[in-house]
Amino acid sequence: MADPRFFPASGPHRLADIARAAGASFEGDGERRFAGVAPLQSAGPEEVSFLDNRRYAEALRATGAGAVICAQAFAEQVPAGCVALVTAQPYLGFARVAALFHPRPAPVPGIHPTAVVAADAVIGEGTEIGPYAVVGAGARIGAGCLVEAQVTIGAGVEIGDHCRLLAHCSVSHAILGSHVVLHPGARIGQEGFGFAPTPDGRFETMPQLGRVLLGDHVEVGANSCIDRGSQGDTVIGPGSRLDNLVQIGHNVRTGRGCIVVGQAGISGSTVLEDYVTVAAQAGLTGHLRIGAQARIGAQAGVMNDVPAKTDVMGSPSMPVREFWRAMAKLKKLGAGREG
Repeated sequence: MADPRFFPASGPHRLADIARAAGASFEGDGERRFAGVAPLQSAGPEEVSFLDNRRYAEALRATGAGAVICAQAFAEQVPAGCVALVTAQPYLGFARVAALFHPRPAPVPGIHPTAVVAADAVIGEGTEIGPYAVVGAGARIGAGCLVEAQVTIGAGVEIGDHCRLLAHCSVSHAILGSHVVLHPGARIGQEGFGFAPTPDGRFETMPQLGRVLLGDHVEVGANSCIDRGSQGDTVIGPGSRLDNLVQIGHNVRTGRGCIVVGQAGISGSTVLEDYVTVAAQAGLTGHLRIGAQARIGAQAGVMNDVPAKTDVMGSPSMPVREFWRAMAKLKKLGAGREG
C-alpha cells in the first residue's frame, strides 16, 4: 500500500462504490470492503489492482488481490475469490479508484504568517497561501487554490479557481484558468529569448510585451519554462500537459489536449493544433504549424510543418514509414561495408 506518511488514505470503501468510480461492472457482494490499491504482484485480499497490458496476464492469474480492474477479455483469468471489475478502460478506471482511496488533500484556508501578500491582492475563499509565498500587487487568486511554500506570484497575475501552485514555482505576466497545476520549480511568464544584434557585435534585448495564457486543467511539470510572448501571447490550450524540463518559447500556441514530454523544446511562434503529442527530447524550430493529432517521435528534429494526423521521427524529421525504410537501408549499408 502507499506510504501513509506521504499519501493519506480514505476508506475502506465498498465494492459497489469502487466499481462506480471505475465505471466497471462486477458480480458479487457490493458491500464487500476494500482498504486500498496495489500492484498485481503484491496486492492482498483487501486491495484492488488492475491489468491493462496482456504481458502481465501471468501476474493476473497469480495475484492475491481481492479485486482487479480489467477488460472483458481477461475477466475469466481472474483467480477464484478475486472480483473482476470489467471496464473498457482499465487504466482510467484504476486512476479513478486510486484517487478514491488517496484523494488530494484539500487546501487549508488562510495565509501563513511568513507569506508576503500585497494589500490590494485578492485571495479567493478557501485558498491556502503557504510559508514565504509572495503575492504581488493587484494579483487575483481564485477560490479553493493551494499556493505552497516560496511560490512567487507577480503583480497583476490572475489565477482561476482550484489551482495548485507547488513549491518554488513562479508566475508573472500570466493569466491562468481553473484547475491549473504548476509543479515544483515551474517558471511561467519570464522574458522570452529575443534580442537584436547591433553593428558593433553586441546584443540588445527585444522587449517581451506579451503574456502567458494557460487554459483550464493545464498541468506544467517540474522545472518547465513557458516564456511570455514578445508582441502577442504565449497560449497553452485547455487540458494540455507538459512534462518536467520542457521549454516553451515566446508566442508558442497550443490547442486543446496537447502533450509535451520531458526535455522537449518548442521554439518561438510555433503552433500546435489540438491533441498534438511531442515526445521526449524532440526539438521544434520556430514559426511551424503542427496539425491536429500529429505525433512527434522522441528526439525528432522538426524543421518543417507537419500535417494533421501524421507521425514523424528522426532528425531532420520525416514520416515514420520513411524513417524506418531509411534505417533499414542504413543497416544494410553498414552490413555491406563490414563484409
